[in-house]
Amino acid sequence: QVQLVESGGGLVQAGDSLRLSCIVSGRIFSDHTVAWFRQVPGKEREFVALITWVGGDTAHANSVTGRFAISRDNTKNTLYLQMNSLKPEDTAVYYCAARDGQVVTVNDQHYNFWGQGTQVTVSS
Repeated sequence: QVQLVESGGGLVQAGDSLRLSCIVSGRIFSDHTVAWFRQVPGKEREFVALITWVGGDTAHANSVTGRFAISRDNTKNTLYLQMNSLKPEDTAVYYCAARDGQVVTVNDQHYNFWGQGTQVTVSS
């Protein structure tokens, strides 16, 4: 099993920045993909960004491109999401997810492991 623990969420104002972290532990694959998704109550989970752990290839949703950046620190087994120029529409619970294999997929059904989520609230 893989355990994912997110942190870093909070309440901020529009235009502010936040950095989310996700510690990856357990049966860590040497070759896997990790991602951030977000969800608003009553809506489907939405892809935000992903990174392949070994190659470092990234992909970001159009809605966050230029404002958010995903990264990872292999030595700390930690995934990050730097969020700048936050908007009220970024308000959501943000989840860290992982799957084996370097697979560039934005489909949440393709991820096997999930964290508990961290709330991000952006006020106008």
